[in-house]
Amino acid sequence: MKRIIPLLLLVIILCGCSVTSTYSGSFFAMDTYMTITVCGNNPEKAVKKAEARVKKLDEAFSAHNKKSGVYKLNKNGSAELEPDAVELLSLALNNYRITDGAFNPAMLSVTELWGFPDKNYKVPSENEIKSAHKNVKPEKITVKNNTVKLNNKGMKIDFGAIAKGYTSDKLIDTLKKEGIKSALVNLGGNVAVLGGKPDGSDWAVAVENPDKKGSYLATLKIRDKSVITSGGYERYFKKNGKVYHHILNPKTGHPAESSLKSVTIVGKNGTYCDALSTALFVMGKEKALRFWAENGLDFDVILYTENGGLFVTEGVSDIINSDFDYKVVKRSDYE
Repeated sequence: MKRIIPLLLLVIILCGCSVTSTYSGSFFAMDTYMTITVCGNNPEKAVKKAEARVKKLDEAFSAHNKKSGVYKLNKNGSAELEPDAVELLSLALNNYRITDGAFNPAMLSVTELWGFPDKNYKVPSENEIKSAHKNVKPEKITVKNNTVKLNNKGMKIDFGAIAKGYTSDKLIDTLKKEGIKSALVNLGGNVAVLGGKPDGSDWAVAVENPDKKGSYLATLKIRDKSVITSGGYERYFKKNGKVYHHILNPKTGHPAESSLKSVTIVGKNGTYCDALSTALFVMGKEKALRFWAENGLDFDVILYTENGGLFVTEGVSDIINSDFDYKVVKRSDYE
């Protein structure tokens, strides 16, 4: 799973509930701190059910927990996965296809070379990268019922770039079944909200400024949406004066050199938003915006470049507030 330092949350919540029937629970799962805030009848019960759901999904998706089917799959090349893991793998493979490989769930063997999973960082040799990278072929994954096979020796899967988005979707479903109509789910900075605030207003969510801790690029007014950010500033190491971040380009096996500092995706489907935040970061500004223009009916994008440019797609232009100058990107710009 992708590890996030708790103090470096990608998205910071600005508003909470303002009613007496409110309960907020915090816990550690998926290598990050999570908070679920619920407003409604018997909110504590709803939060406890949601937390239990997270813990179950965490075990199902982990590439490092020896009880996990994913761990056994990576070790043995074949394993029976939990139904949620099979569903998530199907969604991950679909995102691999639609992004032309910019999102790839089979990069773990390469990621391990760089030391990102265990924080034992190093710069691998080109021969090491080429050797591991030749195994990165999701087309070689087969699924029959709940049994998954990795038909390429040395290939390993990892759900770190999509699991929290999927989990947020499942948590919103859990809360709905409990009769909750107003809630905020913060999974280590991956945010999803159910409805609006109890007073009828929108939730306010802030997107962190990668250049200055504790400050924001923008705030968004949202309801029934997810806001998910990926950026090279989240996790990185320095070697001989050069910075190496954790978002690898699946086509090269090296940290993506896309001239972007962060990509924020806003949409109703958290799974999709999570995968796209990584994929569009890898693509770079122009490819990312063209992808949105051609496919973005269900999501919008906020891009922040290495030279300080802020770009916002037209679907969020009426819900964003920022002290930065920003350009609104329209689909007509890419016709």
